[in-house]
Amino acid sequence: MVKKSRGFRTRTRKKLKTGLRRRGITRFLRKFSVGDKVVIKIDPSSHRGMPFPRFKGRVGTIIGKRGRAYIVEIKNGNKVKKIISMPEHLEIFKS
Repeated sequence: MVKKSRGFRTRTRKKLKTGLRRRGITRFLRKFSVGDKVVIKIDPSSHRGMPFPRFKGRVGTIIGKRGRAYIVEIKNGNKVKKIISMPEHLEIFKS
């Protein structure tokens, strides 16, 4: 038997689906600064720098930059986790 592959986007057909088609390039050119609060909103059209789907909708703080990507610190239960994500998957948190 052949072993079933378990790629990065397995079982995410409905999880990463967007309602309306988003246009424009501005979401790829977003700039954030250290200390900004952001929401992880995964953009399924861009596979590069995509955070794991478990963190979809979480609010975190930007603590640094790595290349074009940002390092976001979120709290997952009692643990503090660092997520590396590209700017198209992040949005400024509006409280």
